[in-house]
Amino acid sequence: MSEQKKPVKHPSEIFIRSYPKVIFFFPLLIASFFLWLIQLFTPPSVVLGYIWFIVFFVNIFVTAFDFSSTKFFVLILAIVIVVLIVVFLVLPYYSFSLTGIELNLALSHEFYLLMTLILAFILGIIVLSTRFEYYKIERNEIIHKTGIFSSAERFPVKSLRFKKEIPDVFEFFMLRAGRLTIMPGKADEVMILPTVLNINKKEQHLDWLLSHVSVEPDEIDQ
Repeated sequence: MSEQKKPVKHPSEIFIRSYPKVIFFFPLLIASFFLWLIQLFTPPSVVLGYIWFIVFFVNIFVTAFDFSSTKFFVLILAIVIVVLIVVFLVLPYYSFSLTGIELNLALSHEFYLLMTLILAFILGIIVLSTRFEYYKIERNEIIHKTGIFSSAERFPVKSLRFKKEIPDVFEFFMLRAGRLTIMPGKADEVMILPTVLNINKKEQHLDWLLSHVSVEPDEIDQ
């Protein structure tokens, strides 16, 4: 017997939230937490310090710049070329001595714990703040909620248009994040949400919602 596919459940309302860029520091939070656990039961290790600083550098680098698909491939190509030049043209003819430089990156477990608490506190506030500022799109209106006690703005959905963009490849890889521009048909305001997580899924829900609205019969005067 052939397996029957479960019917796709479409949402009747869509919540869209935009996050600040610091949300992409979650890898550093995870690395700090696990390095704290490891360092808690082992003597200070230089290797763990190197791992933390590598994650720290990569995290800042990715967050500081927007890498489109073209810039992403140019960056990868540049890294490959530099590595090949160093391996085949520099290392065979030159030897480097770092004996005069002492770089001790052995960090204590207190450091990793402190970084974990700081990052968890900041990211927790960010996630909590998005519970009170968001866009809720229903079949007949868009509701823009800001703050706990503030009144909500409402816009019609019937002529709604939206545009999805992926301005940063790394951010899309990390949290499937992208930019969403919402354009209500009868409102002058254009809503730009620069960092929407899981944007492809949001786009699918919006596509279904708008197509569902478009096929509903209009009221006709008789």
